[in-house]
Amino acid sequence: MALGEYNFLQTALITSVLVGVMSGLIGSFIILRGMALMGDAISHAVLPGVAVAYMLGINIILGASLFGILAAMLIGLVASHSKLKNDTAIGIVFSAFYALGFILIAAAESATNLHHILFGNVLAVSDSDLITTTCILIVVILFITLFYKELLISSFDETFAKTYGLNTQFIHYGLMLMLTLVTVSALQTVGIILVVAMLITPAATAFLWTDRLHWMLVFSAIIGAVSAIVGLFLSYTLNWASGPSIVLVSALVFGLSFLSSPKQGLIFKRT
Repeated sequence: MALGEYNFLQTALITSVLVGVMSGLIGSFIILRGMALMGDAISHAVLPGVAVAYMLGINIILGASLFGILAAMLIGLVASHSKLKNDTAIGIVFSAFYALGFILIAAAESATNLHHILFGNVLAVSDSDLITTTCILIVVILFITLFYKELLISSFDETFAKTYGLNTQFIHYGLMLMLTLVTVSALQTVGIILVVAMLITPAATAFLWTDRLHWMLVFSAIIGAVSAIVGLFLSYTLNWASGPSIVLVSALVFGLSFLSSPKQGLIFKRT
């Protein structure tokens, strides 16, 4: 890959690595909390926010964040004020938001094409997108650093966290905001449809290798970054779509780990 010759490749590579790192970090808490479906819901719920932002000419982060938090609040409202289970509430809300997003995309089609949001196009990432992604990564790291203890306790035992006096609702919606920001930053690298894979797969792979949260965060960030680098290399050299390439590499690493990790690998369990 001729990084020295093409500035757009350098930008694409750095952005992909940053997205891989932040996806691994936030994804670790998502899978520990059993919220993989929520990650899927938020990634799809931001679509109408992105469409509205394009139509109004405002920053897509603002539009997507508003709709992401709104979706999380609606899911909580439906689940807490009815006998429906949480996964049912998630399915209703995220499918409604996703459908609304497609309607809004159709309305905006004459002005701009938003289909790249669905599947990603990392080679079209601009320097301003790189700056935005860097800022989001800094925010994510600050959030995890400042609330590490609260995230740790509430992720493993929410009941104990409440009795301990922690504001679990604040932590939950703070995590949802971080999840939304990461989703927005990943739009151009892997797209809305595949972003949940980058949130879940590196973190799930790291979970197979360690039972300590701080090491899980480190491993998932490294796996996310390496998947982005190798996936982008395959995308450029073999002319594959960038998003699917990154996700496939991540899935391959998970598959190898599922077979060979010392504590939970399928091979070691049978010996």
